[in-house]
Amino acid sequence: MIFEGFEAYRRAGFSPRVAIIGAGPAGTTIARKLAQANIPVVVFEAGKDDYDEVSQGFYAGKVIGDPYFDLDVTRLRYQGGSSNHWAGWCRALDAVDFEPKPWVPDTGWPIRRDAIEPYLEETREILDLVPFKPDRPLSEDIRWVQLIKSPAVRFLEKYGAELAASPNIALVRDTYVSDLQGNGTQITGAHVWSNNAPHGVFHAPFFVVATGGLENSRLLLWSNQRANGGVVPQSEALGRYWMEHPHYQAGNAIIPKPEAFETDDVQEAFFSPSWAAMERAKILNFGIRLIEQPYHGVKGLISSLACSAPGTAEWAANEIDNNLRCAAQLHVAWEMAPVATNRIELSRTERDRAGVPRIELHWQKSEQERRTVLESMRLFGNTLARTDLGRVRLADWLRNNEAYPEDAELGGNHHMGGTRMGTDPAKSVVDADCKVHGMANLFVGGSSVFPTSGQANPTTTLVALACRLSEHLKALVA
Repeated sequence: MIFEGFEAYRRAGFSPRVAIIGAGPAGTTIARKLAQANIPVVVFEAGKDDYDEVSQGFYAGKVIGDPYFDLDVTRLRYQGGSSNHWAGWCRALDAVDFEPKPWVPDTGWPIRRDAIEPYLEETREILDLVPFKPDRPLSEDIRWVQLIKSPAVRFLEKYGAELAASPNIALVRDTYVSDLQGNGTQITGAHVWSNNAPHGVFHAPFFVVATGGLENSRLLLWSNQRANGGVVPQSEALGRYWMEHPHYQAGNAIIPKPEAFETDDVQEAFFSPSWAAMERAKILNFGIRLIEQPYHGVKGLISSLACSAPGTAEWAANEIDNNLRCAAQLHVAWEMAPVATNRIELSRTERDRAGVPRIELHWQKSEQERRTVLESMRLFGNTLARTDLGRVRLADWLRNNEAYPEDAELGGNHHMGGTRMGTDPAKSVVDADCKVHGMANLFVGGSSVFPTSGQANPTTTLVALACRLSEHLKALVA
């Protein structure tokens, strides 16, 4: 059932067991699975069924630190959430991403990869993915990995009709949960803003916050402030340890035999490090995206190598006579260290139309990230050279230790952390079951629970975690 506003929903007399705040990939997945188990759920979607500039304006905020996207651009506020501008790249976090890295403080999950394994097949069906191929080593340091580009499932388009037809789902659009009420042990209600006006307090036995990797922290920070600590009673880590995947072109490569790598249908290949390489170099996980260029790009690259790397230029010139076929751009995306000072705060001066403070996002890349991108290129370049598969040239900004380019991709629009999962409430917000520490009926869905980010795009993992949370809720609520 779909309701265009809270008043219409209230008149219907629907009685849910679980209230889900947010109709993006996590919220929609949880709602569908609970409904299939005959558990009635209400889903509050702050936006409507299409983009609206007024609604989108609620997401405006401020970034303090490194250059980043405008906050009202990097996510979407209507049904389906940011799946509506998702590019579709999919890969689950590696098993090593769940493990602590002794050389990086505060890394590791309280669960291991095998905790999400039972849900990956279902996740593949949800995201319309073909089966993943196993990784293949190029050397002891670098492995070929597969990222799959799904048809970029829009959750509104794929699942909207199912939600509308389900007797166990009430989807309430244009309805913004502005804050939660709590007494330090459970959520007792939620203030609702709908159709541009306050609509009082809503009650339900269980609540799931699934508003996105920035908004989850914002909602809980504001709720906790309003409730004098009654929503997140142990809040030291709330909003902290926020992460992105920085994205930059870090170099080029000359590839004599591009058929040596398996590329996708747009001639791209992906590579990541082995655990041994990360441990030896004391770096974070990374992904290299090799984008093939046509032959005419090779000569220009050889010319640019003539001064900076004459040996490589000579090798490349000789290879031209051996049917050298392509050059490639090398883009790197990498894991950020979880640092408490990278955080989401509430503005002291700016509020949205419902009176909720806007976000101030503090984020800064550290020397650990700089070393990771530099070492990623060195490891990849050494692998290509040792196997005679190609040669790598570093981008000038990286080779000369210059500032990160401000006209680059900057990041992946991957918002992780802020309500991280863990066993220590001083450094985490939710436990291994995504339940807020100390609260009996409050859960969090989405990538904000990631304690560490790995290098893979987060959607596959966050949907698998949503399936896992759904199973936990089914046992708890039934």
